[in-house]
Amino acid sequence: MSPANNRMRTTLKRVLQALTLISLVVYMGQMLIGPSSSVSTDPSAARDLSDSADLLRPRGKTLAKLPVEVVDAGQIADSPAASAHETNRVLLASDGSIGRVVSKLDVNDIFISVKTTKSFHKSRLDVVLKTWFGSVRDQTYFFTDGEDDEFQRRTGGRLINTNCTSSHNRKALCCKMSVEFDTFMDSNKMWFCHFDDDNYVNVRRLVQLLQNYSPQEDWYLGKPSIRAPLSIINRDHLQGPKISFWFATGGAGFCISRALALKMMPLASDGKFISIGDKIRLPDDVTMGYIIEHLLRHNLTVVKEFHSHLEPMKFIRPDKLSEQITFSYSRYGKELNVVNVEGLSLEVDPTRFLSLHCHLFPSYSYCPN
Repeated sequence: MSPANNRMRTTLKRVLQALTLISLVVYMGQMLIGPSSSVSTDPSAARDLSDSADLLRPRGKTLAKLPVEVVDAGQIADSPAASAHETNRVLLASDGSIGRVVSKLDVNDIFISVKTTKSFHKSRLDVVLKTWFGSVRDQTYFFTDGEDDEFQRRTGGRLINTNCTSSHNRKALCCKMSVEFDTFMDSNKMWFCHFDDDNYVNVRRLVQLLQNYSPQEDWYLGKPSIRAPLSIINRDHLQGPKISFWFATGGAGFCISRALALKMMPLASDGKFISIGDKIRLPDDVTMGYIIEHLLRHNLTVVKEFHSHLEPMKFIRPDKLSEQITFSYSRYGKELNVVNVEGLSLEVDPTRFLSLHCHLFPSYSYCPN
């Protein structure tokens, strides 16, 4: 065989070896990566990845607008769908406490703040601690204006002295809200839900509500107490038109997503909330609406199941009580504005919160048989 033929055979052999090696590498790559992997050609995929901040991730969970099913925790062993993920499922113990949550929302992602004052600890916090607080003991903090060893113990160390004055004027209210907001931001929780010390919170319905909204989006959930947007003087342009905006009344409660709270930080954190309240000369809940609706241009989402003492509680139908999120109470002279619910006597339960709690969760020891 000629030298030329030998060289040709050697070259061909090397080419075949190279092709074999390449085929082997491709095959091994497919085995390691798997057949379902693919490179996305959707430009929004890269955008979604770049827009995802660690602060906005609910620790491995993604909230979706899925249907919600609430079942008693006692049914979990008998429920074949208990481990399913197609439906948001909140499991509640018979006493109303939240049990194991098989859901896109973990109750630990909710930061619940209750605004109070030392002079109301005994008259208002006592009934809160006996009712709905037991369902969210680890998620709820009380913001007050003085030290109180008894209620510090009863709340499990969750009574926060804001060092704000005990007055009910706008400066004192904005001072407490400022501390509430900063404490929430330090918590890394996904939802900030504010309530007053005269609110009853139906925790089951609150969780259901928040399951329908993503904390990765801008949400301001609450209920106004006025029939038209509030109009105020524009203090930056005194001769210009008035500013109009909605706000969620604090007396009914409201919730803010972490995504929206992050956008509020340059305007509201580290005491700046107080400065804005001073500028517009209005109380805390109005200041919150001013920041969100006017400065950030994000609209309030009205949730009609929030209720404040400014509403007549007696008009909430007894058969609809379980569907509501918050309730309140007040007294006008001799007339009580309380929920219409059967149960304990007015002498024992003047706020009707104990009876309401028994109506929703009848297994408590103080409930009538």
